[in-house]
Amino acid sequence: MDDERKSSKAGEQAAAGLREATSKDEAKNEGKMGHDLAKGADRFEERSKSSDGKSAEEKQKG
Repeated sequence: MDDERKSSKAGEQAAAGLREATSKDEAKNEGKMGHDLAKGADRFEERSKSSDGKSAEEKQKG
């Protein structure tokens, strides 16, 4: 049981480190771009567009 607790703590610490690193990287990229990156649904839509400029919704419609 102690091994599970240690593993869980290690996982939580790793996740916290990843969130912190991601946040720093995002801030750096936003600084270079001069504006904030899209968040939430806007971010999904931005990322779902491919080289043809169509969104996932447009592609599903046909």
